[in-house]
Amino acid sequence: MCGIAGYIGRDKVDQGRIASTLRLMNNRGPDHQAHTVFHEDSRELVFLHARLKIIDLDARANQPFKIGNHTIIYNGEIYNYVELRRQLIKAGVQFSTSSDTEVLLQAYLHWGEGCVKYFEGMWSFAVYDGKTKKLFIARDRFGEKPLYLLRVADGIYFASEIKFLKALSGGALSVNVRHLSRYLVNGYKSLYKTKETFFEAVEEFPRASSLTIDANGHERLTRYWDPACNEQPMELSDAIEGFRERLLESVRLRLRADVPMAFCLSGGVDSAALASIASKQFKYEVATFSLVDPDERYNEYKNIKATIDDLKCKHTIIELSTQNTFERLRKLVDYHDGPVSTISYYIHSFLSQAIASQGYKVACSGTGADELVTGYYDHYSLHLYEMRQHPQFEEYLSDWQKYVAPVVRNPYLQNPRLYFDNPSVRDHIYLNRQEFAACLQEPFDEPFAEKAFCPSPLRNRMMNEMFEESIPVILHEDDLNSMMYSVENRSPYLDSKLFEFSYTIPAEHLIKDGYNKFILREAVKGILNDTVRTDRQKKGFNASINSIVDFKDPATREYLLDGSPVFSLVKKESIEGLLNQDKPLANSYSKFIFSFINAKMFLESQR
Repeated sequence: MCGIAGYIGRDKVDQGRIASTLRLMNNRGPDHQAHTVFHEDSRELVFLHARLKIIDLDARANQPFKIGNHTIIYNGEIYNYVELRRQLIKAGVQFSTSSDTEVLLQAYLHWGEGCVKYFEGMWSFAVYDGKTKKLFIARDRFGEKPLYLLRVADGIYFASEIKFLKALSGGALSVNVRHLSRYLVNGYKSLYKTKETFFEAVEEFPRASSLTIDANGHERLTRYWDPACNEQPMELSDAIEGFRERLLESVRLRLRADVPMAFCLSGGVDSAALASIASKQFKYEVATFSLVDPDERYNEYKNIKATIDDLKCKHTIIELSTQNTFERLRKLVDYHDGPVSTISYYIHSFLSQAIASQGYKVACSGTGADELVTGYYDHYSLHLYEMRQHPQFEEYLSDWQKYVAPVVRNPYLQNPRLYFDNPSVRDHIYLNRQEFAACLQEPFDEPFAEKAFCPSPLRNRMMNEMFEESIPVILHEDDLNSMMYSVENRSPYLDSKLFEFSYTIPAEHLIKDGYNKFILREAVKGILNDTVRTDRQKKGFNASINSIVDFKDPATREYLLDGSPVFSLVKKESIEGLLNQDKPLANSYSKFIFSFINAKMFLESQR
C-alpha cells in the first residue's frame, strides 16, 4: 500500500511542486518517498511514489521501480504474486527482489496490457516505456485502490488523493456545488452514480479499466473486466462448499504480508467469519479491534465478545463518546478532501488510529459480503419477489413475517410485497429526498437511477450496491481513514473468483429459514461461533449521531448555526427547525444532519 502521483503533458513541473506533493504523501508512504522525471521532445512525464512497506521490506523494492526501459509506480497488493512469480520463472523470467511490485512489472513485460487479467488483488499503477514513450495506467476490478485524474490544457495529472493533484498542478480547485447538493439531498448512495467528485474538473479513474497514452498523446481507455450474473443449476450443498472453498483461498492469499495484520471486528457475521477463518484454518495470531456504541440500537458488544472468547485472541475495544467530535471530524474532512460520507466512516477512523498505535500496518475488514450473498432488508423483499412462483414461496413469506417484520424500520421495506406490483420501486433508497431538497437555497432534483447489470431484480440491485452505490463509498472512506494513519486495508470478500462463483448460485439458495447470507453462514459452520453465525438481526457498522454529538450542549448549537459559507447552500431556518425538535430525529434526518455538519466543515476548509 502506497501513494502515487504523476503528470504527462507539455507543462514543466518544478521541483517545488514535486517536493510539496511528496510531503503530502507521507501518510500513505512514510517509509520511502522518491520521484523521477522523463523529458521528451515535447512532453514531460513525472512519477512520484511514497512507500508503506508491506511485502519485501528491503530498499531494493522501493519505487519508482525500473526494469530496462520500463518504470513503474504502484499502489496496492497483488495477492497471487507468489503463484505468478513461479509461472514467470518457468517462462525464463529472472527476479532481483521478492516483491509483488517486480512481479507486476515483469507480468506487464511478459503479457503486455492483458497482464491485469492475471492479477488477484487491489491496485492502481502506472508503467512508462521509455523506448516507445507509452504510458499505461490501470485500476483494479472493484476500485479498491483510489486514482483521480485532473485534465488541464497542457496535460493530465493523476494521483491517489485529490490533495496530491492540487499540489502537483500548483493550481486552485473549485468546489463542485452540484455534487455537494447531491450528497445532502440523495445521500451517500448517490455519490458514485457519476464520475464527479467534490471538486470541479477532478474525476475518478474508472474501476476495472486501463488507459494507454501513446507517444502522440492519443488515449485509449479499455474496460478489461465486467461483472456478470450467470445463475447455474446447483445443489445447495455445492453452493455452500464452492463458496467456502473460494472464501478460504481468498483469506489465505490476503494473509500474505511481511508485517503484522489486525482484524476489524464488528458483531456481524462478515468480519467475525474472516477473523475466525484466519485463526482456526490458518493458525494466524489474530488481533481484533472493535467499536461499541452505548446506544442499544447499535450496540454489538455481546456478539463481539462471543468471537473474542471463542478465538481467545488479543483484542481492543473502543467506546464511543461525544468528546472532541467536531475537532476530529474537521481533521477527517480535511484529509478526505471532502465530507465524510456517513457516521460509519467517522467511527471507523477510531479503529484505524488504534490499529496504527499498536504497531499494525495492515487491517482486514468484511466489506462486500452483503453484496455477494444478500445482506440488506430490501434483499429479502426482492428475494420474495423472485420466489413468487417458487413451490416454497409461502414458507419464504412466513419466515419473513416471523423474523424480518419485527426488526425492519424502513417504512417501505415493512411491506413484504413491495416489489410485486412495481419491481422498479426504489423510493426507500433516497428516503425523504424531497424534504431535504427543500432545505437547500437552490432547487436540486435528481431522481434515483440504477445501472442494468443483469435481468434479475435481486442480483441487479446487489450489483448496483457493489459497483455504483455502497461499496465504492466504503472503499473510498476506508482507504482514506486507513492511510491517514499509514495502515493498509484489505477486503477478502472482494475477490474476483469468489464474486464470479457467488453470482452463479441460484437465488433460491441465498435466503433460507429467514436468514440472509445463508450461504456464508453455512460455509463457516464449525469455524465461526454460533452466537454470531445464527444471529438474525442486522445492525450494521454504524452508530447513533447522539453517541458522537451532544445536541443539548449550547456550544454545539452555536457552532452549527454560526455564520458559515454552508448557508449559501442550505437554509439556516431548516437546520434550526431540525435542532428544535423535541423528539429524536428519524434515521434519515439524523443522516442529513451529519451530512450538513460535514458540508459545513468542508466549505469552511476551502475558504
